[in-house]
Amino acid sequence: MRFVLIHGAASSAWHWNLLATELTRRGHEVIAPQLPCDDPAAGLAQYVDTVVNAVPDGDPVTVVAHSMAGFVGVLVCERLPVRELVLVAAMIPEPGERIGEWWGNTGLKSEEGDVFFHDLPAELAAEARTHLREQSRGPMNDPCDFKEWPERTRVVIARDDRLFPAEFLRRVTRERLGVVPDELPGAHFPMLGHPSAMADYLGA
Repeated sequence: MRFVLIHGAASSAWHWNLLATELTRRGHEVIAPQLPCDDPAAGLAQYVDTVVNAVPDGDPVTVVAHSMAGFVGVLVCERLPVRELVLVAAMIPEPGERIGEWWGNTGLKSEEGDVFFHDLPAELAAEARTHLREQSRGPMNDPCDFKEWPERTRVVIARDDRLFPAEFLRRVTRERLGVVPDELPGAHFPMLGHPSAMADYLGA
């Protein structure tokens, strides 16, 4: 299969590294573009263009969107031949919603402290932090103008997520997509903490 992995806010393509290695080892093609998170002039349209332009012509893709990339992934699906959209610990937008509105609209209350890498071994967590980037306000006020979700859309949440707690994402998934999400072990970056389990899930 052909996977397009879209990273979330303030992060980078590196954060897919362990999962990308596992998927490639299993014979899949992986494309993991680097979004212009640190470019204040780049809005949501530029994020989507970055992903679309990174995908050469070929077979339909499985789009995997992490965290804030839920807003990017659903728009990418309107421009590429898509087999499936998989939302991983992701923001689930309503049509026309803005990223900056989502937190208040959903009533999110995150935990304090390390909400990204608290479940990872210390060495891996330290390396993961070095690949974080400044997140600009560029895309925050752009409406996510999509018509409908792809017919095949899956949601997977991480049971120990402190940024988007499991009970919160269960509710948002039910309210906005009308489905029950799947669940995997790990925190907000399950692709780092549990890459094999994540690869099993994506290949199912």
